[in-house]
Amino acid sequence: MFESAELGHKIDKKTYHKAVPELRAALLDAQYDLKENGKIPVVVLVSGQDGAGKGETINILYEWMDPRYLSTLAFSAATDEERDRPFMWRYWRALPPKGRVGIFAGSWYSMPIHERIEGAMSKSDLDQRIDQINRFEAMLVNEGAIVLKFWFHLTKEGQKKRLRDLEKDPRTAWRVTKWNWERLKTYDKLQDVAGHILRLTNTPWAPWIVVEGADDRYRSLTVGRILLDSLKAKLADKDGQATPVAPPVHPNIDGRDVISELDLSRHISRKDYDDELARWQGRLSELVRDPRFHDRSLICVFEGADAAGKGGAIRRIGAAMDARQYQIVPVAAPTEEERAQPYLWRFWRHVPRKGRVTIFDRSWYGRVLVERVEGFCADTDWLRAYSEINDFEHELAGAGAVVMKFWLQISREEQLKRFKEREKIEFKRFKITEEDWRNREKWDAYHRAICDMVERTSTGIVPWTLVEANDKNYARAKVLKTICERLEGALKIDDGKYARK
Repeated sequence: MFESAELGHKIDKKTYHKAVPELRAALLDAQYDLKENGKIPVVVLVSGQDGAGKGETINILYEWMDPRYLSTLAFSAATDEERDRPFMWRYWRALPPKGRVGIFAGSWYSMPIHERIEGAMSKSDLDQRIDQINRFEAMLVNEGAIVLKFWFHLTKEGQKKRLRDLEKDPRTAWRVTKWNWERLKTYDKLQDVAGHILRLTNTPWAPWIVVEGADDRYRSLTVGRILLDSLKAKLADKDGQATPVAPPVHPNIDGRDVISELDLSRHISRKDYDDELARWQGRLSELVRDPRFHDRSLICVFEGADAAGKGGAIRRIGAAMDARQYQIVPVAAPTEEERAQPYLWRFWRHVPRKGRVTIFDRSWYGRVLVERVEGFCADTDWLRAYSEINDFEHELAGAGAVVMKFWLQISREEQLKRFKEREKIEFKRFKITEEDWRNREKWDAYHRAICDMVERTSTGIVPWTLVEANDKNYARAKVLKTICERLEGALKIDDGKYARK
């Protein structure tokens, strides 16, 4: 969920100073329209890691908008009066009236995150609290509110650097305390807990927007534009907006994304490949025959650009296992029987039993890729599919399956080269179709869909592995290595090295 906020997003000074005046004017106009409308409260939650720019963002909004119609609510430890009442009581009382914007620095998410990290709240209690929060936010939206939730993210090293920089500057040194440094020690726990909470509370009516916090200009423009777009959309909805089915897709303001940042020049020598292949195939063979695997299953999902080498990677996996232990499921267009069922139905049928392996050559992600781009389903269908897919994969993981997802990416030039090679080689001609050539014409649309897919469905439990595949041998070695390492980790969890709580 955090991959797209670890790319090093930046906005240069010239671009920033050119964009700000227009954005400020538009925000003020929207703010006055909001006040005049008098029917819409706006709730903005500002959360995230220490040093990621939460305070600076609030200050920027006060600078860009009319502060008379803004209010900021900051929450620390609950008082005795607040502890004597329901958990949500102090937040109920702080909600902004219609026509105004209320900014929450700390919110109803702060305490559950803190208590879960400290071990004071069980996972079941946390999930109950999440359900309570979702119902509360749905109520706010049904009452006409806009609810925007920003999570400001930094990498562990990025957070450390940010705290050091703040500490060195006499103007900001006061903002860094011993408590901030102590919190850095819990970074990994925060990632796990926050990732779980954000996934379950990233609802259509109150979406999370994860923002990279390292660059001030990028962070400010992103928040400002999303706030502006949300205000304009709500104000333009004269007849009452239909209930959303999924969080909206937000714009990418600097053009950097998880796919364009891949280093497709990565390669491996033939000798190193042969060594890696033998090593990881041998290890995979051992792992799937390990007695501990009898209580687990393995599901490998392969997606990728046409001609990216999915089939070759799958064959190298199969070569390491007994053919009786695994099945490969090639996925094409749904049949009439499958179209008469929920779209996940045709994949439910192929879930492996414990001790077995299923490899999907394309998968349920067709709903948010080809069906989205080609218009084979309504926008509402592919938008809601993200959360449905996450729930499905987490259910698989909860039942003992190790789920791994691979996206194989090649350059546009490399794809063209492989297409032409396939046309020339007799036994490969079946691999190239008119549909493949048509898909090339929609490269940019697929690119956007892929990035949205990774951002919305790469979770802490079932992450995406992005594979640089211009060099087929490098891609195959990376896939095998990833499977072995993930499977080793899963078996060690059962071995008690990592205790589940």
